Amino acid sequence: MTTTTTRARAAVRPVSPPRGLLLALLRLHRTALWFWLGLVAVAAAALLWALGPGADAAWAEYRGMGCDGGAPDLGCDLPGPAFFRYETTVTVVIGILFLLPTLTAAWAGGSLIGRELESGTAQFAWTQSVTPARWLAAKLAVPALLLVPGTLAITLLHRTLWTSDHHLMRVLAWRAWYDDGVFEANGVLATAHALAALALGVLSGVLLRRALPALGVAVAAMASLTSVLDDLRPHLWPTPPGTPSLMHKHPASHFWPLQLVETGIVMAVAALATATAFLVLRRRTGAAV
Repeated sequence: MTTTTTRARAAVRPVSPPRGLLLALLRLHRTALWFWLGLVAVAAAALLWALGPGADAAWAEYRGMGCDGGAPDLGCDLPGPAFFRYETTVTVVIGILFLLPTLTAAWAGGSLIGRELESGTAQFAWTQSVTPARWLAAKLAVPALLLVPGTLAITLLHRTLWTSDHHLMRVLAWRAWYDDGVFEANGVLATAHALAALALGVLSGVLLRRALPALGVAVAAMASLTSVLDDLRPHLWPTPPGTPSLMHKHPASHFWPLQLVETGIVMAVAALATATAFLVLRRRTGAAV
């Protein structure tokens, strides 16, 4: 009898609010979760292929064309099929990182926050022992904990590829360290952009409380931030005396100073957007926060 009673009590034991909120969040956005995991897996597999057989085939093709003998040949300036496959693969991965902030901002503004506020799902959750502040914290923390390791894994693989294939890139004069996509993919900036996009999307959703308007504003805000930073980037670190502030005038040794200064700016924007979202939610929900 005692054992049966104990089991019955365990069976009806309620799930704690934090755990319940986490499970509900993952269940509600499981499509986005699987999409992100699949995207990371595809990007990682593509870069691993480029690190191994992709680069080997490109080099073999280059040597097979007789282009490594030092004799000038205009045909050596044009890539063959193997190099085209290699470069296309790397370009696609860079494109994924480049589009990630836009996708994140759209999802955060439209689906993560805006849709739940518009439909009343969020308000219902606040009546189930989940405060608005805890709800918003979970909406920010869980995606961030998934975005950071996934993005860092891709950038680490890309940086490994970059340091290993720079001879191939130099021979064919493709991709420079200061190109926008390469610059972002070779450091921590891509991760910072993803976090800023998440924060701006959440803020847009909290402010507008409707899915489609929040999606549009979030995408526009992230695009504006990216555009401004692209123009500002050459001026974030002084160039050598007597040279203009242009990225082809910065030496390669300026990569990390430029990268870290811009990352600091992006993270400051993310922090400001996050704080503003909590402030707006507190004012709208009052003492419930």
